[in-house]
Amino acid sequence: MDCNDSRAVLFGEQLIYAITIPLSTSIILANLIIILSIAWNRQLHNTPNYFFLSLLVADMCTGVALPFIPYMGLNRELSFSSCLVAHIFPNFLFLAFLLNLVMVHYERYICIVDPLHYSNLWMHRSFPLALLVVWAPPLLYASLPAFGWNNWTGPDWNGCCASSQKLTPISNCSTNGTTCCSYRRVFPNAFIYLEVYGLVLPAILTIAGMTGRVLWITHGQLKDICRLHRSVERGSQASDREQRLNLRYTRCVVAVSLTFLACWVPYLIYMHVCIAFLLSDTKWSSTTHIVLSCTGIGSMAVVPLVLGLANRQYTEPAYKLFQKLRDRWRRRTQGSDEVAV
Repeated sequence: MDCNDSRAVLFGEQLIYAITIPLSTSIILANLIIILSIAWNRQLHNTPNYFFLSLLVADMCTGVALPFIPYMGLNRELSFSSCLVAHIFPNFLFLAFLLNLVMVHYERYICIVDPLHYSNLWMHRSFPLALLVVWAPPLLYASLPAFGWNNWTGPDWNGCCASSQKLTPISNCSTNGTTCCSYRRVFPNAFIYLEVYGLVLPAILTIAGMTGRVLWITHGQLKDICRLHRSVERGSQASDREQRLNLRYTRCVVAVSLTFLACWVPYLIYMHVCIAFLLSDTKWSSTTHIVLSCTGIGSMAVVPLVLGLANRQYTEPAYKLFQKLRDRWRRRTQGSDEVAV
């Protein structure tokens, strides 16, 4: 590897750490605060919050794996087993996070759409089975390359070892037993297409469809409330209470829309850019890949935090603890000032 390649690799690593470390730390700490709040409040110990707790654990694991995800698009010299682990484990955490997110949205969607049958859901009757459903299939699918569905014996598309040893076979890229590790050698094109268009994109569209359906139902219920209120008040104009309800609904729609644009659109852009470069079979800039992957995965990992921080039940224990610490700090500062006087 020449001087320019080593500088490019060093710059890529510094860029990954500069973007992912603050983002990963924030995601982990925020998830820990919400998890401890749920564990602290016994009133939240029920099945819906257990599903959300599973989502928070998956999100926290995604935050831990976030610094390693951009490396999946870079060429490295690793052994066969290390290369599989470096690609399979982050992919498993991502798929588990996405399936947990779908499960949480579905559970809340049924609560609003069909509240009479909400308590009789199969996921409430058998919670361990529901956990198995959201964790086992991602592990099985992500592990398929380890069971033989890979391109490890195929051609070295990206040639990551060509700069160091041009005439060395792929199976012995360096003297220490490492080989050219690339996502194209671990994930075949069919595997990538099936994951993107068979798992990831349908999951995102399902979440968007359930959210839109809930907003539509809420809008219809709001109209019914306003109609009943006018019939009771016997007035033709909207009262202050109706205007406040309409304003609250408008804020809710704006918040949901901004959340979707900020959290899902970056990942959708990253996903389709990756597919476009995969179809064109061209090598793209590592800097572009690092920035898109970090912002795409990181923004999507913020979705559970938005759901958790928007619920006062989850944030109330942390807020009370912060108030106690602030009051103690004020007493100590006041006491020290009085002693000084």
